[in-house]
Order: sequence, then structure tokens, then C-alpha cells
Amino acid sequence: MSKSRSLPVLEPDVVPCCPPLTERPLSAEEAERTAKMFKALGDPVRLRLFSAVASHEGGEACVCDISDVGVSQPTVSHHLKKLREAGLLTSERRGTWVYYRVEPSVLAAMGQLLSAAA
Repeated sequence: MSKSRSLPVLEPDVVPCCPPLTERPLSAEEAERTAKMFKALGDPVRLRLFSAVASHEGGEACVCDISDVGVSQPTVSHHLKKLREAGLLTSERRGTWVYYRVEPSVLAAMGQLLSAAA
């Protein structure tokens, strides 16, 4: 007899969903959410880290594989924290390492936001 149970799925702090910019003006709430995402990506180091995770084989990257971006390890940790807080990355600790993944809906939502309405 199995003693397993279902665990609830946690939603990210920031839900990156907005209509395409050409469809209609963003509401104040949508603009806040979207600005938080793009502000996090507005730093070159964060953009490089986000790109490294998004393009890494298997869709996830160990911090040990992506930390060579020209800044110290504590600075890398700070930037990864900002990307997580903006809802762009999720993380999972495995032993002594932390693995990062792009939040599944993020790339599609960002692409939809910047594309022309169908």
C-alpha cells in the first residue's frame, strides 16, 4: 500500500501574462508585472544568466555551470535571486548545488507580449 500523497503546485510570485502590446493598453497591474520582469532583465549580467539557463541543455542549469559571467559568486547569487523574485526563474537545491530553470510560461508570455496581435 502506497503512502504517497499529492502536493499542491505552487504558483510563481509573478505571473508573466499580458496581452500583446499592440492589442490594447496595459492595465496598471499588468504594467507593474511586466516592468518587474523587464527590469530584472535590464542588467547585462542578469540577462546573460537568464540566457545561460534558458539555453542550457535539458532546460536547467546548475549554478556551477553558469557562474562564469565576470562577477564574483556572491554577485551571481544576488542576480539569480533577483531573477527568481521577478518570476523568471525557479530553483531547486540538490545537495550543495542549486539548479535553475526558466519558469515554463515566461518565454512564451514574453514573446506574446512583444508580438503583434493575431
